[in-house]
Amino acid sequence: MKNIAVLGSTGSIGKNTLEVVRNLNRHGYPVSVKYISANSNVELLAAQIEEFKPKAAVIFNEASFNDLKSRSLDHKCEILCGQAGINEIASRDDFELVVNALVGFSGLIPTTEAIKHGKDIALANKESLVVAGELIYSMLRGSEAHLLPVDSEHSAILQCLQGEPMKQVTKLILTASGGPFRKFTKEEMPNVTVEQALKHPNWVMGSKITIDSATLMNKGFEIIEAKWLFNIEAENIEVLIHPQSIIHSMVEFSDGSVKAQLGVPDMKVPIQYALTYPERVRSDFPRMDFKQLKNLTFEEPDLENFECLKLAYDVIKAGGSYPIVLNGANEAAVELFLKGKIRFIDIPALIKSAMDKHENHVSPSLESIVGIDSWSRKFVYEAALELA
Repeated sequence: MKNIAVLGSTGSIGKNTLEVVRNLNRHGYPVSVKYISANSNVELLAAQIEEFKPKAAVIFNEASFNDLKSRSLDHKCEILCGQAGINEIASRDDFELVVNALVGFSGLIPTTEAIKHGKDIALANKESLVVAGELIYSMLRGSEAHLLPVDSEHSAILQCLQGEPMKQVTKLILTASGGPFRKFTKEEMPNVTVEQALKHPNWVMGSKITIDSATLMNKGFEIIEAKWLFNIEAENIEVLIHPQSIIHSMVEFSDGSVKAQLGVPDMKVPIQYALTYPERVRSDFPRMDFKQLKNLTFEEPDLENFECLKLAYDVIKAGGSYPIVLNGANEAAVELFLKGKIRFIDIPALIKSAMDKHENHVSPSLESIVGIDSWSRKFVYEAALELA
């Protein structure tokens, strides 16, 4: 029996994780969900409590916490609130793996808490490594914890690397769909609407990551994440636009050979691999039908139209605390865009302004990371007022 905690169980990754748990239990790989958490979705969290019967559930929103506490659920479990509740769960010793499916910077502290307590982490929260990769890997060196990637691209790389020494790897190739604006001209970009940006051509995801995919910031984050996960320099990580989203990533080796991992665009596949690693377990998920594939195409990303990807490359070269600013400013700008406060093209402009104002810090502490993140958001909120 594998015992797990699912942080962010009512979000897109969280719901897919619980579908994976159902599949694994059907196929003789028993998984018990000991803990779940949500931000404010009381209805769905209550339904998950009834089905999966966790020992405790955490909800971040205080009003939602009071609502959940007042309900007469058939399954009685401990109800906790906020960051303190997440920290409490991380310290418990009755589960082995935590799925961190929290959105944005909020996932960092749960990642560090899980490492402190020796928990393996199925990491969907790429922002943890973006803002604190150096800190997290210094913590991992003194811990029994392991990081397992949930992103389809990094899961693909992990699968391609099985049985291969890293010293033979010459390049990692991350694929990107290109999002809904791949064929837009520079003149069309200022008129992009929120509704257009939320219509990803291949994947069904939460709103924040969908916007990050539309700007290609998500791919920029994935370069930083890959650097830490696989201990490889950024100049050896290439991004290719692959509109079909069938090849999830590739690895090039010193003899010129290339391994690729293929599959339908379904997050349940990499989630299951993280939960069962290094085993593979039967699934009922959709399969590839190669007879239906008309073509697989690749192209270079347009760094002029998608400046967020260029900013990510700049940040990797600069190092230090710049990735914290990149992430914090991006989260604030995406929030403002989703609320209709700024234009789509203002997202990279505001991020660049924050980066230009920032003074770099080498090897920032956790306390410094939190402070720089807060500064980045405040800067963007104030700068956006001048655009109105």
